[in-house]
Amino acid sequence: MFWNSRWAEVPRAMWEISRMPPPTALPVPVEGVAARRIADTFGAPRGADRTHAGIDIFASRGTAVRSATRGIVTDVRESGLGGRQVWVQGPARERYYYAHLEGWRDGLARGEVIEPGTVLGYVGDTGNAKGTPPHLHWGIYGADGAYDPLPLLRAGAEGTAGGSTAAD
Repeated sequence: MFWNSRWAEVPRAMWEISRMPPPTALPVPVEGVAARRIADTFGAPRGADRTHAGIDIFASRGTAVRSATRGIVTDVRESGLGGRQVWVQGPARERYYYAHLEGWRDGLARGEVIEPGTVLGYVGDTGNAKGTPPHLHWGIYGADGAYDPLPLLRAGAEGTAGGSTAAD
């Protein structure tokens, strides 16, 4: 049957992922960083006309950045404020934004179905972060726009009972 063929892998995964509820807890997407070490910079002023629509997770240059959820890579690009970046469509059609990457994992491509923990790229300082300490700018965009992802990371670190994570 077509639905179970390799040709239908991406549409099937998109259908499955879009039907998943949004996660209530997530792992930190930067290898070796504990949630308690991350400052909540969501909403902080960034110039006269914008605010910070994510959090910054600092780590050594080249540290692995992993997908926090199951999803589909919707874009791999180098442009604008985010520099080298990856966009992932995840559970409940939320979009996950990984920015300022030093580089991408070899072979990473748009349309790739990924699992939680899949390496996407490596911590850097590209885009408007050039010259700052290496970090991942990480944001989540739901139906109403960007929201603070740090509570999900803290819940993931606590192992919230009864909560669903992207890996459930």
